[in-house]
Amino acid sequence: MSNPSTSDARQHAPAAERNRDPILAVLRQVLPASGLVLEIASGSGQHVTHFAAALPDLVWQPSDPDAGSRASIAAWTAHTGLTNIRAPLALDVEHGPWGIDSAQALICINMIHISPWTATQALFDGAARLLGSGGVMYLYGPYRRHGAHTAPSNETFDQQLRNRNPAFGVRNMEAVVALGEAQGFVCSEPIAMPANNFSLVFTKRQGATRI
Repeated sequence: MSNPSTSDARQHAPAAERNRDPILAVLRQVLPASGLVLEIASGSGQHVTHFAAALPDLVWQPSDPDAGSRASIAAWTAHTGLTNIRAPLALDVEHGPWGIDSAQALICINMIHISPWTATQALFDGAARLLGSGGVMYLYGPYRRHGAHTAPSNETFDQQLRNRNPAFGVRNMEAVVALGEAQGFVCSEPIAMPANNFSLVFTKRQGATRI
């Protein structure tokens, strides 16, 4: 049963409702069978509760730099009654420490295009420290490919983002993959997702050490 004192804090993101099942289908294939999964920029908490319910053998660590989002995550967790979700961390990828020493996997959904490029660099820096050999990093969102948008709607979205903040924008997939490679990650073939998005799955190379 939900707790009325916390359920009022729940935020509702329509995009999270739309994309959670396609993302879950990929996560089922790429995440380890057990262990700790850190979610960066968890937002409303709708994703983490959906994934935690579907993958109960994993422990989920949500995080977000925004206090309102953390309250929503806690409220969604209380509403669902799930016990494999930890309390959300106040985590900003660009400002350490992250408050967590290690994890078996890291997921980050729809953050890279609505944050400065320095945040993406910090994300990979932190993932390299956090994940050991064989650790998985999952990214989801829109990307340019070979410098070009994959759909007119993405080009319009990109311009809207840049008008909002010149440091935001749809990133070149090749640049993101290169960041991962520099930190000891191998990216598998990009997975096309609905609404002109992609899933990128990175695996920490065997023998690659934490920085």
